Amino acid sequence: MVFGFPTQAKKTANDYFLASKSLPWWAVGGSLIAANISAEQFIGMSGSGYAVGFAIAAYELMAAITLIIVAKYFLPIFIKKEIYTMPQFLERRFDNRVRIGLAIFWVGLFVFVNITTVLYLGSLALEQIMGIPLLYAIIGLAIYSASFSVTGGLKAVALTDVVQVVALIFGGLVASYMVLDAVGGGVLSGLSTLVEKAPEKFDMILDKSNPKYIDLPGITVLVGGMWIANLYYWGTNQYIIQRSLACKSLEEAQDGTAAAALVKILLPLIVVIPGIAAYVLAAEIEKPDQAYPWVISNYVGSGFKGIALAALIAAIGSSVASIVNSASTIFTLDVYRPLFMKQDAERNQILTPLENNSSQLTVKEENQLVRIGKWSSLIFIIIGVLIAPSLGSLGEAFQFIQEYTGFISPGILAIFVLGLFWRKTSTNAAFWGVVVSLPLSMLFKFLPKFVDLSGLAPFGFSALAESGVYEIPFLDRMGFSFILVSLIMIIISLRENKNDDPKAIYFDTNYFKTSTAFNLMAMTVIGIVAAIYIVFW
Repeated sequence: MVFGFPTQAKKTANDYFLASKSLPWWAVGGSLIAANISAEQFIGMSGSGYAVGFAIAAYELMAAITLIIVAKYFLPIFIKKEIYTMPQFLERRFDNRVRIGLAIFWVGLFVFVNITTVLYLGSLALEQIMGIPLLYAIIGLAIYSASFSVTGGLKAVALTDVVQVVALIFGGLVASYMVLDAVGGGVLSGLSTLVEKAPEKFDMILDKSNPKYIDLPGITVLVGGMWIANLYYWGTNQYIIQRSLACKSLEEAQDGTAAAALVKILLPLIVVIPGIAAYVLAAEIEKPDQAYPWVISNYVGSGFKGIALAALIAAIGSSVASIVNSASTIFTLDVYRPLFMKQDAERNQILTPLENNSSQLTVKEENQLVRIGKWSSLIFIIIGVLIAPSLGSLGEAFQFIQEYTGFISPGILAIFVLGLFWRKTSTNAAFWGVVVSLPLSMLFKFLPKFVDLSGLAPFGFSALAESGVYEIPFLDRMGFSFILVSLIMIIISLRENKNDDPKAIYFDTNYFKTSTAFNLMAMTVIGIVAAIYIVFW
């Protein structure tokens, strides 16, 4: 027993992909934050803070509330029904077509968008701060991430995350303190100076006249697509929710998730404020994503620069490792196993591939799964290294990640929400939800190139792009896609099922009872987020 974790001489598939279901609440909370916070936030969100302002903090603040929703309503069903991967849930609730189809989508998204972007952004910072050539920095970060993600599995990633999350929060706070001290002689006076000199950067709800309205479309941020983005990310995204599914118990998973929500409220101070400070200090940069490296280079003293840089590297390493581990988990258990281990799949019906009763797998099969997991992890990192250098043309990488994730997230969320909470949802409805999800999102993306949408401008559904062509903000596109996919699924389900679907999930209200500690943390999170929006409305 080490720090509450059981030690085992032999690594099984359960150990490698789910940490033997032994993670305590503090490991879950720390790992959730470490997996989430990366160059995407330090570099990308600071860049958006420079370009947009504090309104970009909506992603962090609404994520805090989303974590509470996921912990209370999603986790009880997943954990009590012994769901271990998101595609596995899709097969248990629907069928193998839905499972494999979305598994392939997820692996592609993780590898070609998430891993590559995080490696690129982190390397951009190292290039600007330390003068390391971009390609060498990408290779170095990849080797660092692979050193514990490829060989160690989820337990190694989670334990490393706990250490790294302390480093990234402390280092991030050091950088924020020093730049605020330079702006106004202290944290509070520095914040006051930022508000005084750049009040337009502290509008939480952007007006249609704001040139960045296309990225954060006014009030629909609070009632539209932002919820789709957050519920998808925190509630159905394998590399995030995998930590909670590997927890010792439901209560510890919920407490750890709520603790992560509390930390999320603090993060805008670390990842948004430095970008606004760079704007006020008239940073000499070519593009917004250079704002955070500029702050580190110019306003963090040499003695503390190493701490801030260590925080950044820790954030990058933990996120890449988490994404790689989950991409490997999905590929191995939800693509490779059902397609290439057919005899085993027929014997176990591939419904609960990592049950505690691992005797269902032979030693040879256990070894084969772990071996495939390690090799796929290595291959995914190599692909990221090969593609990352080509992302140099990005302006605001954070918005790039959100937009291209948004091509598939509305459909996936619709399938999960209806599959979890509406018993009439049919298998064919879910299958067609998968089929139409990406084409619908692409339609909303490119429709303005062929249809004049200027008439929609008074209704707030579109914004004038720099090109002079009206286009639909990607957060609104996500909302529209979610509604249409849901309607298609509801119509198909009602035609096929007069009663509950044979594979419907049943639960009662006792599933959603939570501890006093969780309830106190939840009320604190909601109260603080509400107060921030009231002050900066």
